[in-house]
Amino acid sequence: MHPGLHAALNPDKPAIVMGAGTTVTYRELEERSARLAHLLWSRGLRPGDNVAILAENHPRFFEVYWAAIRSGLYLTAINWHLTPEEAAYLVVDSGSKALITTAHMTHTAAPLLDLVPDCHWRLMMDGAAPGFEAYEDALSQFPATPLPDQPRGDVMLYSSGTTGRPKGIKRPLSGLQLDDPEVKGVSTAERMLLGMDESSVYLCPAPLYHSAGLQWSAGVHEMGATLVVMERFDAEDFLQLVERESVTHTQVVPTMLVRMLKLPPETRARYDLSSLRCVLHAAAPCPVETKRQAIEWLGPIVDEFYGATESVGMTFIRSAEWLEHPGSVGRPMTGIPHVCDNEGDELPAGEIGTIYFEQERQTWEYHGDAEKTRSTRHPVHENWAALGDIGYLDDDGYLYLTDRQSFMIISGGVNIYPAEIESCLVMHPKVLDVAVFGLPDPEMGEFVQAVVQPAIDVEATPEFAEELRTYVREHLAGYKVPRVIDFREELPRQANGKLYKHQLRDEYRARMTSPGAV
Repeated sequence: MHPGLHAALNPDKPAIVMGAGTTVTYRELEERSARLAHLLWSRGLRPGDNVAILAENHPRFFEVYWAAIRSGLYLTAINWHLTPEEAAYLVVDSGSKALITTAHMTHTAAPLLDLVPDCHWRLMMDGAAPGFEAYEDALSQFPATPLPDQPRGDVMLYSSGTTGRPKGIKRPLSGLQLDDPEVKGVSTAERMLLGMDESSVYLCPAPLYHSAGLQWSAGVHEMGATLVVMERFDAEDFLQLVERESVTHTQVVPTMLVRMLKLPPETRARYDLSSLRCVLHAAAPCPVETKRQAIEWLGPIVDEFYGATESVGMTFIRSAEWLEHPGSVGRPMTGIPHVCDNEGDELPAGEIGTIYFEQERQTWEYHGDAEKTRSTRHPVHENWAALGDIGYLDDDGYLYLTDRQSFMIISGGVNIYPAEIESCLVMHPKVLDVAVFGLPDPEMGEFVQAVVQPAIDVEATPEFAEELRTYVREHLAGYKVPRVIDFREELPRQANGKLYKHQLRDEYRARMTSPGAV
């Protein structure tokens, strides 16, 4: 299952249609990815090596993906919002030998060059900045035929933990060839769960550096269907694209549903959405009322899955089931869920605890961090893994999420890690101590709240709060900047230095839900 098979049968069929209108056929996708595979081989990349891509949602993104997959390479997709320093860390940590980017990303790509000395091959699409080869010129020198040997590669995407440092999620390569019939890609789930086939049209409104955005979209190419990619999400543009391209399937995050539901009724009614057969959502908890309204609007086609980049396990729930079990994220499709207490003992139905998934084998690991990998495993059962989610199972085996062990913030489907922001803020000369956590937001799911203890003789003023927000923006990606910064004379810490952050967050949440709270 790969684009080459479909290029042979339907060479002129659209493989990719961008929101702005650019189309890439299966022939173009196959030939360009083959040329890039030859280029990477000529530069010395071999199976097991890494290539990184730093790009906006670009029409040539998937030729990079498929070049890696057909060469036995790992592909690391970099979040385009990151600062040069943050992006460079991913290139270095992944050991990427090649970096592919675009002229649009020059503001990030150019400054990181000095930070990635061991990444010798740097290519730029749409024009080359100093230090980069022109991507299109480089590709033109290589044949559009497949490499003689095409071992299947994989992605190595990054997920941060409470330390704030991103960790690469790495699975061993299968050793199978690209066209081996034993290969089971994402398209297997798309066919089984969503009813997709080669006639489907799948709309991706998410950034392609995101695990679901990238891998579910690649599954569309495995089956020979058409992928429609939004450059950036806009609620009305989404509806326009559904009508324009006769979209049959799509995947969104709850924030996108919220924004579409907030469109005026006459705007939503303006577009013909009758082609839609499934609207899948994931990546963050969906408010019960939001999902209920979405089902009322779109019909019983709003389905949901719960999983993670680590692939510890997955649940799935259809609209009809959800209406009978509101708030649930479904029953398991892969892995067996277990809810355990802090000692690892399994809890009965209805009791809240840490969610583990049992697999025959948990083959993934955090690249270069054996201790963090070990911390995800059950104390007794090595093939049970947990990622910090807390919830419970009901008597029918449906899973419900209630909280997270860590203080990871999920805002608009994006994971934000407080420790990283705290580490940044505490370096400001006027900051003595800081706590960062998430608070509920009706549209984004959560927003970033910071509580700062100023240094001695520093006034806690609105101007100082804005100074700190500017400081964070200079060092971290924009979505990590606290929306609100409050001040306290002293933060609640234990004698051993541990912050009572649960206490602080609970206090803020209580204030938000109290009568008269602002």
